[in-house]
Amino acid sequence: MKVRLPLSILLLILSGCTWHSTGISQPPVAPQTTASHFDVKEGKYDPPVDLYTAGSVNPNLNFIQGESLEHNVHTVWAENRLGIRIRYLWTISGTSETYANKLRLELAKGNLPDIVTTRDAAVIQELIDSGQFMEVGDLFEQHASEVWKRAVAEDASAWNPFVRSGHKYAIPIMDYEYNSDPLLWVRQDWLDKLKLEAPQTLDELEQVMDAFVNRDPDGNGLKDTYGLSVGFRNGPSTWMGDSSWIFGAFGTVPEQWNRRSDGTLEYGSVQPGARKAVQLMKQWVQHGYLTADSAWLDEEGAANQFITGKAGIIAGPYWMRGWPLSSLTQSDPQARVRAVAIPAGPGGLFMRRGTLPVNGAILINKKMKHPEIFFTYQNYLFDSYAASTGEFTHGLAEGYDWAMTGGEPTDQSSALPLGGIRVASYTLTFDGARIPSEVIREIPKDIVPVLLSQKEASRKEQFTGPPTATMKHDGELLKKLEQKSFQKIIFADSGVEEFDEFVAKWNAYGGLTETAEVNAWDSSHR
Repeated sequence: MKVRLPLSILLLILSGCTWHSTGISQPPVAPQTTASHFDVKEGKYDPPVDLYTAGSVNPNLNFIQGESLEHNVHTVWAENRLGIRIRYLWTISGTSETYANKLRLELAKGNLPDIVTTRDAAVIQELIDSGQFMEVGDLFEQHASEVWKRAVAEDASAWNPFVRSGHKYAIPIMDYEYNSDPLLWVRQDWLDKLKLEAPQTLDELEQVMDAFVNRDPDGNGLKDTYGLSVGFRNGPSTWMGDSSWIFGAFGTVPEQWNRRSDGTLEYGSVQPGARKAVQLMKQWVQHGYLTADSAWLDEEGAANQFITGKAGIIAGPYWMRGWPLSSLTQSDPQARVRAVAIPAGPGGLFMRRGTLPVNGAILINKKMKHPEIFFTYQNYLFDSYAASTGEFTHGLAEGYDWAMTGGEPTDQSSALPLGGIRVASYTLTFDGARIPSEVIREIPKDIVPVLLSQKEASRKEQFTGPPTATMKHDGELLKKLEQKSFQKIIFADSGVEEFDEFVAKWNAYGGLTETAEVNAWDSSHR
């Protein structure tokens, strides 16, 4: 296979540079001491070099017998193809929150690996502010491939959160456009049984939810189903069990900064439309359209309510059809799920949380002697996987995420072990490598018109800078105030008048100052 090398790597080779072991103290395996160089002909380091990282073994990862995050088909590929041994200084099992807390603990010890990748926006800022990581702007310009550079350049705001005094301290992990924008997933078999049409407005949605609750759509003779599955543990604007579209029906998107008609920025959760949204959701809880337990359900909890047949509607991204919704159709072959557009509110208004095509960041430890090694790895993924050329045309690993059946490549779950193994999750940046505009290749053809017919509904976060002074000092307090207030109004006994008290407290506890800071930043970056 033809190997494409970035100019920076070729220049290093020609200059006779060599690579040694990393600067991590007390590594879990013996450090490499033999000098290494990049073999142009073979396209790899010889002998292999070590690249240290840390990892989260989250519940979504699956492995064939005998493999793990530390040793799997991808780590074997990286060593065989590139001469890069991916080493884990440590791993931890659990949720993203567990991983974030572990990163904080190891940060305090100064015990972090060469490369740290995380999706947690708050942790990224803490890592940058620790002073333990390199300025990466020059490194990126020098070593990143043209494909990778073009991918990052597609979003003009991608670098903004990671800039300090004009310097860049983390590399954005790019995501697809529209990748987490919510659609409605509806039980079409329930609609058919009850002779209903898919809802196009909030009024029609209420009629459908009422039928799903009161007309026994699953035919078991019990009143044990809900209309809508929502996960509110992490707030209304989330990646599965999302409810941002309910707020959007009243003209605001919660938990983010939205642009007003006069060009200034306002926080969506304190607007009059948010008051109407929480009031409506409270009514839905009272009618039994959604369960009061939704207050404590996270994203996967909301999805589980849907895939176990207890709810007929859930909002989430286009890729939910593959996971987790496939679990429903596997356990109940009669179940049929359909993606429909988000319903319109009063006056035909609809909005939803839009995806910023950045899904975390890569930080490079100041102790790492040769960061070029990581660029060799990530460049290859961008040039071959993101661009779908060469060995990664069909996927990252045959027999894992794709297979040959009847002489043709397929990614059908029935042809793959464990229904398909997402090898991209084993990569250092969670998804391999993504070019935002290439999303159209990923969206199932029947979902494209549903998702893209409402492009104007997707409203992205408009404040993309690093945390302001008030966000650092009072941001956690303001978020907790918002979350507790919404939960009490929607799912408990508080009346909607508590929303007005929440707004007054939000303003007094730093919200007004935060608004001024956000708009000052915005004015200086337009």
